[in-house]
Amino acid sequence: FLYKDFEASESLAPIPTHVDAVTRPTKPYLDMTFGMGKEGHPALAMTHYNAIQFCKWLYARTGIFYRLPTEAEWEYANRAGQQTAFYSGNDTTALADYAWFAANSEGKTHPVGKKKPNAWGLYDMSGNAAEWTYDQYNAEFYSTISAAQVTDPIAAPTKLYSHVIRGGSYLDNAERLRASARMASDPIWKQIDPQIPKSNWWFPEAPFIGIRLVRPVKTPTKQEIEAYYNKPPIKDF
Repeated sequence: FLYKDFEASESLAPIPTHVDAVTRPTKPYLDMTFGMGKEGHPALAMTHYNAIQFCKWLYARTGIFYRLPTEAEWEYANRAGQQTAFYSGNDTTALADYAWFAANSEGKTHPVGKKKPNAWGLYDMSGNAAEWTYDQYNAEFYSTISAAQVTDPIAAPTKLYSHVIRGGSYLDNAERLRASARMASDPIWKQIDPQIPKSNWWFPEAPFIGIRLVRPVKTPTKQEIEAYYNKPPIKDF
């Protein structure tokens, strides 16, 4: 595909004689903003694979390694040093000041950063769009790890379903916005996708999933970066 800045400088230039064709991706058959707005709103409905490939694209553009947070990292960031049910406290009295959820969202996303942040200055950690983590979903995962593994336990993904989603969304009730609340991706989110195999990139029925990226303090080796980004997609039939 062409970058916008490349298009501005190159796409109107003469085409070299050795080029047979110029192409670009077709538009999604659905409006992937789902009519809720684009500028300032969270990106929605990308698959776990797509989220990682977006990180790869950022790396190619900037030279900086980005990735999805692990589930443990995500909860650590959400709590911001607190042990309350929500980062706004133990009850839902103040939750509407910090998050968009079913009680105040009017059934849609809102521009990011309009609610109060948590104690570490992170906005929208709960509500608005739920967020991918890197981990495979296992309902019993935390009961199987030892005390030595609790610093940053990772359930490394090996299957297409399910992955862990955190934070709750504009569609969820307050219970789903708790710092400890866990959700799992679901193949039903692709049920109207007419392709065989189904898209690696989009969930046409998940207008509530977004992403939050991590830039680690210590950059991994080139081999580690390539291993993270270059896992082949698993076909979804």
